[in-house]
Amino acid sequence: MKTIPSIMIQGTSSDAGKSLLVTGLCRIFREDGHRVAPFKSQNMALNSYITQDGGEIGRAQGVQAEACGIEATVDMNPILLKPKAHMVSEVIVHGRHFADMEAFAYRNDFVPQVMPKIEESINRLAETYNLLVIEGAGSPAEINLKDRDIANMRMADLLDCPVFLAADIERGGVFASIIGTLELLEPHERARVQGFIINKFRGKKELLDSGLDWLEQRTGIPVLGVIPHFEHDIDPEDSLALDALKLKKRDLLTADLDIAVIKLPRISNFTDISPLQEEPSTSVRYISSLRGFGQPDLIVLPGSKNTVEDLIWLQEQGLADAIRTAHAKGSRIAGICGGFQMLGETLHDPERVESTFSTLDGLGLLATSTTFYADKRTIRNKGQLLGPFAGHEVEGYEIHLGRTERRHDAEPFLQFESGDHDGAVSADGTVFGTYLHGLFQNRAFTRHFLNSIRAEKGLPPCGDEVTGEAERREQSYQKLAAHLRQHLDIDLVYHILNTWSGVKQS
Repeated sequence: MKTIPSIMIQGTSSDAGKSLLVTGLCRIFREDGHRVAPFKSQNMALNSYITQDGGEIGRAQGVQAEACGIEATVDMNPILLKPKAHMVSEVIVHGRHFADMEAFAYRNDFVPQVMPKIEESINRLAETYNLLVIEGAGSPAEINLKDRDIANMRMADLLDCPVFLAADIERGGVFASIIGTLELLEPHERARVQGFIINKFRGKKELLDSGLDWLEQRTGIPVLGVIPHFEHDIDPEDSLALDALKLKKRDLLTADLDIAVIKLPRISNFTDISPLQEEPSTSVRYISSLRGFGQPDLIVLPGSKNTVEDLIWLQEQGLADAIRTAHAKGSRIAGICGGFQMLGETLHDPERVESTFSTLDGLGLLATSTTFYADKRTIRNKGQLLGPFAGHEVEGYEIHLGRTERRHDAEPFLQFESGDHDGAVSADGTVFGTYLHGLFQNRAFTRHFLNSIRAEKGLPPCGDEVTGEAERREQSYQKLAAHLRQHLDIDLVYHILNTWSGVKQS
């Protein structure tokens, strides 16, 4: 296998902030003139990213590639696991569907065979880049999983790189989590840990200094930095971060618009909702029961990893009836991917791709019918909106198994550059659905759409001036890099990199 200088961020737990740290370091190394790329051998996530050639990888690696100023490739995340049902995940290898596997079979049968695929990806990355920033998964000290762990210390050994251990101080017990992790590592693994990063800190650092001194004396390993909690608009990796998302906490009585997002049990690509949270004078709330459902101005049904099971849940919770009732009283409805499929009249699963049901009634708010097939469509796409939304160009990506047909009076929602139509919109324009993830990232459309709801309520519009998505993301990466440079000892990071791999600070 080819060698490539590397640095690895591992965590004492899931959601310790590894993805964000890797994103910030990727931008710092890019600013310093390195040809840097992200890498995560195995990722489990329901937020995915579509590469230029239609491959599917973890969204975090797509974001990290953007921070590097490069196009994401499937080699940056060769193995992606997408939870689908209890103890069953879709296994995606090099961006393409491989199989649906039960956890035991994956761990015992598949993992031993997959290392050559990972090594192929590293070899290809080594041909183009001179530095990798590697992200671990969960914790490297899960003793029941270590013998089949291909995302943490095995990767550090394979690439012979130093490890920086990140710990989330918001969880409490940060020193215990660090010491406990070290104690459960093998001696050769512990020797790779060259620094600690205390993440998500709130308060005065002076109150932490005595603990940091004790930690360094106890372990002989330096604390590279204490990173204050950072408010950002960078996409989170997965549903573990969903509850921690910065939602708009405006009083519903003072916000112009009340937007309710259905929090499906198997919600996927929930980053579709982020732009709505950033719009002025809106209140965005996640709904998982009838409690406080109310009469939202807009109800959004997001994507789902298992549309049929989530539709059944919607019906069992009484939310299906509540959505129909709210629409009859004036709520607008938007569905994306799985949410779009639910809005139709029927869902057919003849090959039992999604469930054991052959046919299921949808919400009946769009005159469409969806049939599930085993082949998956993954593609970036762009086109022109039609009907009441005509005049707006939009772009995004598709990830879905189903094929949806319009019937009766349903009109297509948009037309792609290829000439194909997508989605559906009701005759009165109050309900629409689309397979295009990232729709609301098209900020001009989103502002226009929400202003149309304001107009119906007799409210003045918000201004038409919006910052484009690409500019917003670039600003976020710059701010994150500046934040890390301020609170992380970058000189020491480079010293460790130079000692291990000969990578020097420019």
